Amino acid sequence: MRIWVSRPEPGASRTARRLAELGHAALVAPVLRIAPSDGPPPTGRFDGLILTSANAAAPLAAAGLPEAPVFAVGTRTAERAERAGLRSVHCADGDAVSLARLVAAHVRPGGTLLHAAGEDRKAEPAASLTAAGYRVTTWTAYAALAEATLPQPVVQGLMGQDGAPLAAALHFSRRSAEIAVHLSGKAGLGGAFRALAHYCLSPDVALGLVELGVAAHFVAARPSEEALLAGLAASD
Repeated sequence: MRIWVSRPEPGASRTARRLAELGHAALVAPVLRIAPSDGPPPTGRFDGLILTSANAAAPLAAAGLPEAPVFAVGTRTAERAERAGLRSVHCADGDAVSLARLVAAHVRPGGTLLHAAGEDRKAEPAASLTAAGYRVTTWTAYAALAEATLPQPVVQGLMGQDGAPLAAALHFSRRSAEIAVHLSGKAGLGGAFRALAHYCLSPDVALGLVELGVAAHFVAARPSEEALLAGLAASD
């Protein structure tokens, strides 16, 4: 299949390589681009550093904070944290619940935590940790900016103008999925977009599509790229 990968770089190119290994053709056309935050990093010492996105790893490493254990939401985020130079990295199972559990196993309630995150973020795990007695500071380490128009290669792919038409789309976040719906409709290609097979990283991502009238073809059993790509094999 020819598959649209709309996630931001550098993850999009990595996913494209994985798709090529599986025999698929990837159309890399992100609808979000990552930009550094204007806000200065926090000061002081923290008992733990929380990462819910791989995009926050490099800014956190560059912040120059005193060393503290790092709690990453999943494998890819943990790998990016280690490549950025962060030490003592602990990896959760890919969701906010397991991440909060991991923090609680290493830091006692009352401890100070820093959540380095994007401008667009969910309340968890900070809400649960705060309710459990932790003092959580959230730092906006980066912003994910939406593209204003549908990327031209996607326009051509949805119209079948550049060879093999698009057959599917991979959705890694609720926000990127919703932006893809919006931009496709804005370009007058909402029907062609809805006709794709939509593969979603999690139920939350799928819900973002469903609420906008787009059916999810596949929802990964776990929020990981491996589980998402396994859905392609299951559909063969």
